[in-house]
Amino acid sequence: MKKILFTDLDDTLLTRDKQLTQQNASSIRRLLDEGHYFAASTGRPLPATLPLLRSLGLDRPGCFAVTYNGGLIYDVSQNKVLFKRSVPLAFVKHIFTEADRFGLYCQTYDDETMLCRSFTEETDYYCKKIGMDWKAAPDLPEGLTNAPVKVLVISLHNRSLLEQYRKSLEPWAKGKISLYYSNDSYLEHVACNISKGEAVRFLCRHLNLPCSHAVAAGDAENDIPMLQAAGIGAAMQNAGEEVKGAADYVTSADCDHSGICEVIEKFILF
Repeated sequence: MKKILFTDLDDTLLTRDKQLTQQNASSIRRLLDEGHYFAASTGRPLPATLPLLRSLGLDRPGCFAVTYNGGLIYDVSQNKVLFKRSVPLAFVKHIFTEADRFGLYCQTYDDETMLCRSFTEETDYYCKKIGMDWKAAPDLPEGLTNAPVKVLVISLHNRSLLEQYRKSLEPWAKGKISLYYSNDSYLEHVACNISKGEAVRFLCRHLNLPCSHAVAAGDAENDIPMLQAAGIGAAMQNAGEEVKGAADYVTSADCDHSGICEVIEKFILF
């Protein structure tokens, strides 16, 4: 029976320097050669994910991209959107208002690029980290005409302020949006019930695979639903303790030492 690997990108498939190790690359090629499937599952937007996957040769048949933390699922070889769910504009406006109230930086996306009111330290950090362009939209959020798939609030130097904001927003967010940390500085806002875990269930249905044949690997809070939805959920050695506690397996190797190769060899190509 075929299997599918769902893997987070940053600090999971990729090293801390955003590289793909030779061992990881070789294992993924073998996985695909043997007829299994590969899905990059990331908080990154689609415009930043596709060039990366293509540069890594992960645009062949059997390759998929779960982007915006599950808000958009894409068949990379067919250049086809399989699933998309946006955050209603009224909710986007509320998020921006609350982020402003806490003095926090907030950004969103259109189909091509990242949108923010002006260039800031956060803009520079984010765009360099994932290799994406940005566009100034000083009238955010009122200037939006199409509902975006994700809103991101960033605090590079004050995690406690970001946590205060999250706790303040959670009563309103219930039944409206889903919130996840993708790292210590990024708080993801996506449509209600959107998650990497729901993406596992959707793509397995699409491929006529049972979720028990899915293997997932990640390192951050937003990866936990994915680890729990898959038949095997593997936390990277460099993952947080909460993530390790939710996993079926913790790798011996971290993201800098081909932990994904370990997962593939143990659970798919054994």
